[in-house]
Amino acid sequence: MFQRNHDSGQATTEYALVLLGAAVIALLVIAWATDGGGAGRIGELFDTVLSGIFDRTDSTG
Repeated sequence: MFQRNHDSGQATTEYALVLLGAAVIALLVIAWATDGGGAGRIGELFDTVLSGIFDRTDSTG
């Protein structure tokens, strides 16, 4: 007589799994950046980006 929609909790479960996956990826990135020698690479990346920005602003002004 009454049919229940069994998919009502599916969106909540999917949302929780996406958040869990994002948290795992974030933890892996943090672990790589701190222990895996990634901190030096991140610093080099920021230096390269900032140098490029400063070079462009110095050449135009």
